[in-house]
Order: sequence, then structure tokens, then C-alpha cells
Amino acid sequence: MSAFETAAAEVKHLKAKPSDQEMLELYSLYKVGTQSNFAEAPKPGTFDFAGKYKYNGWKRLHDEGVTSDEAQERYIFLVEALKEKYGS
Repeated sequence: MSAFETAAAEVKHLKAKPSDQEMLELYSLYKVGTQSNFAEAPKPGTFDFAGKYKYNGWKRLHDEGVTSDEAQERYIFLVEALKEKYGS
């Protein structure tokens, strides 16, 4: 199991739920780290506000040019920080 896969499993065992902003960052980094084709991703519907929020977070990282490897490294770092903050 890679460090990224381990971090993805560990985030599920935090003692408290991360903030909405932290959850968005986790989601966005995970999507960039695992999905290479943003252009083919379906856009959320008009009234899917949570979907739009997540889609825009993913799009932000894509527009910044974050690579899959960079996203995985940032994800691992964020999970480690969240483990220290919330416990696991």
C-alpha cells in the first residue's frame, strides 16, 4: 500500500470531523491525485450546491496546475496535520 493510500485510509479514523474547508481541501487533493482527466468530469447540476462547492475546489487545483504527484504529497501532509490536530 502506498503512502497516499495509507493516508486515505487513515483520514477515516480521525477522532473528530475536520472543518468544511479542511474536508474540501482533502476532497480536492484526492480528486487531483487520483483522477487525471478533469475536462471530462461532469459539472454538477444547478441546485447541487455541495457538488458545485467540491467541483470548484477540484477545478481550483486543476487550474493551478497541481500534478497528481503533487496532490498526493500535499494530501499526505494534510492528513498528518489533521491527525495531530484531531487525533486518530
